[in-house]
Amino acid sequence: MALDMTSLVSLCKRRGFIFQSSEIYGGINSCWDYGPLGVELKNNIKRLWWQAMINREDIEGIDASILMHPKVWEASGHIAGFTDPLVDCKKCKHRFRPDLIQEKKCPDCGGPLTEPRLFNLMFKTFMGPVEDESSIVYLRPETAQGIYVNFLNVQSTLRHKIPFGIAQIGKAFRNEITPGNFIFRTREFEQMEMQYFVKPGTDEEWFEHWKEERLKWHKALGLNPKKLQFHEHGADELAHYAKKAFDVQYEFPFGWQEIEGIHNRTDFDLSRHQASSGKTLQYFDEATKEKYIPYVIETSVGCDRTLLACLIDAYHEEVVEGEERSVLRFHPKLAPIKVAFFPLMKKPELQELTHKLQEETRPYFLTRYDEAGSIGRRYRRQDEVGTPFCVTVDFDSLKDQAVTVRDRDSMKQDRIALTQLLDYLRKKIEG
Repeated sequence: MALDMTSLVSLCKRRGFIFQSSEIYGGINSCWDYGPLGVELKNNIKRLWWQAMINREDIEGIDASILMHPKVWEASGHIAGFTDPLVDCKKCKHRFRPDLIQEKKCPDCGGPLTEPRLFNLMFKTFMGPVEDESSIVYLRPETAQGIYVNFLNVQSTLRHKIPFGIAQIGKAFRNEITPGNFIFRTREFEQMEMQYFVKPGTDEEWFEHWKEERLKWHKALGLNPKKLQFHEHGADELAHYAKKAFDVQYEFPFGWQEIEGIHNRTDFDLSRHQASSGKTLQYFDEATKEKYIPYVIETSVGCDRTLLACLIDAYHEEVVEGEERSVLRFHPKLAPIKVAFFPLMKKPELQELTHKLQEETRPYFLTRYDEAGSIGRRYRRQDEVGTPFCVTVDFDSLKDQAVTVRDRDSMKQDRIALTQLLDYLRKKIEG
């Protein structure tokens, strides 16, 4: 059965994953706040991406500023070309993308529309106390340019030889006119980008390498392989700077959509910044005595989109022993809460042992303690937030020094000795 997005959005609010921004004031369109469980899920995704990128010899990380010199965006082509054609209704003044309108009249009020006009997607602001043309700066629409302008800084300070990469996680901002589908398309979003610098002539080989590596990473998150595919950009989709581009797409309830882009950007970006800044961005190969501007293989992941795909993929509704169960079947590494601890009853001796076990586990995993309601109700609450393991302390635990560990997905229960509990959990979650 197809997932009802309304049910998922409701769960996200009810269980503390995602809230509408400024909700007490009526909210603000297409802006979302990550709650306690949402931020843990997001941090887990970012941590897994960062480990995949930085835990190797040939990639370094940076954290570039959101505000950059406006000439960066002139050189990259964003000021002149980062635009969408839009039409305005002459009657209600609402604005639309013309490709989303069936007829030449306003879909809201039926009024006449203007001719399409180009609308820049960058957010503009001012730096300093005076608001004039000389103080205009932009909120970055992508994180990649911060990597390009730091190419030689990273290469020279760490003495990297080509090929090598620079990775970054950070916020970007686009004044999208038609955001929607929950957190899929928003005006403020987070990117996980890695730019890999290679010698011209080796770019196609490296493109294929990163294309396959990135698909493997999404599968390792636990996403259903049947809901993942590559989409190659045709001539009508290919960006003017790109030699080749593929999207990793996920099958959302609203169709196949991009969650990551892999692009062969050639030497476009470094060449443009070299020409605009007057600073050489050439790489000198000591071994061959060659000078050249590297080609760039870009991998750009939407963190929020990946998170949404993980939520959708994990969400299941089922009937167990005549009762409905909502469960998020996250990969254990992704789950916000890893282990929940329950005393069977509100008895001091059970509560004391349960708290002790939780404290021993807390340095390794995010845990929760719950003693409210029946064990069955407590299991259901943890199922709904994706907690992979629940540990129950009962009166037998005081005698046999063992606890019951219940698996979220199979709902099977194992009796584990207290001395073996932490090793058991670490093997299940980290292994």
